[in-house]
Amino acid sequence: MGRSMSRPMSRPIDLRSDTLTRPTAAMREAMAGAEVGDDVYGDDPSVNALEERSAELLGKKAALFVPSGTMANQIALLLHCGRGDEVLVGEGAHCMFYESGAGPAWAGVSFGVVGTGGLFDAEQLRAALKPENIHFPQSRLVAVENTHNRAGGRVFPQSDVEAIAALARERGLALHLDGARIWNAAVATGRSPAQLAAPFDSVSACFSKGLGAPVGSVLAGGREGIAKARRLRKMLGGGMRQAGILAAAALYALDHHRERLREDHDNARLLAERLSEVAGVGCEPDRVETNIVNFTLEPGARMDAEELVARVRAKGVLINATGVRALRAVTHLDVDGDDIERGARVLGEVLGE
Repeated sequence: MGRSMSRPMSRPIDLRSDTLTRPTAAMREAMAGAEVGDDVYGDDPSVNALEERSAELLGKKAALFVPSGTMANQIALLLHCGRGDEVLVGEGAHCMFYESGAGPAWAGVSFGVVGTGGLFDAEQLRAALKPENIHFPQSRLVAVENTHNRAGGRVFPQSDVEAIAALARERGLALHLDGARIWNAAVATGRSPAQLAAPFDSVSACFSKGLGAPVGSVLAGGREGIAKARRLRKMLGGGMRQAGILAAAALYALDHHRERLREDHDNARLLAERLSEVAGVGCEPDRVETNIVNFTLEPGARMDAEELVARVRAKGVLINATGVRALRAVTHLDVDGDDIERGARVLGEVLGE
């Protein structure tokens, strides 16, 4: 169940994202043996099985397999909102920050930012709600991201989620959970995915990040909403025909790769500890909750983030810059503790040169 295959020392240690995982040999076997049919006609048994399993795990009545998390989130915006409506999100939310402006372009929504650092509470949401007035967009949807990507894989406290949901119900607002990494949140909190998703009308979840499948996400919710979502998927070009080959990978990942996410979390904390020991690096291991490590270069560092990225790449370590002095590293199924030790050592060497 571990790494997708052994890696020669010459192969880079890729910490840019957990989307970079490759299918394991066992996952490839499951894909090769998948039963398939035409999913647009509802005839693909592997896709049907994945949707049923996903709905069960997420505690919803129905689910829809889609090519990507972006499509899942955009379908949710179309499902819950009309043109000109407002979606309230945490700072740096994926559906606002990382989806190429799709929300305004396709759903015609605007985004209102609540709180700081990706998380917010009910009182901050209350303060952000617009009054009923023709000058303002109508707030229609509250979208929570758990775990929060840009905030460094932070887990959204469930007590805050429940208070936010109560306020949203009081105000007649719909609720969507961007649960791309809900599997990480479940492992980190000890709560089931269904418990984390319970307050929401819809939830998206990704198979191609921590779970290591090559493609795919799911949108889950009520039967009527998912029936509408299926039509929206078709409108967006997301009907994939014999998609059972991909669904089989996701099913394998659900059965075999969820519990091993603990290894990724442990490796992320190990990396953060090693980085905190490097001169010129600002990193707080106690803030690492799942598999994402955000760190910064202190003002006295001899280079900016982009230069550091280029220089460690030349030594076989791949990370991403997220700002002039900000960087991100993500642990996943294709890196182990030895990789983390070597990657941290390379970062230290480059910064010390």
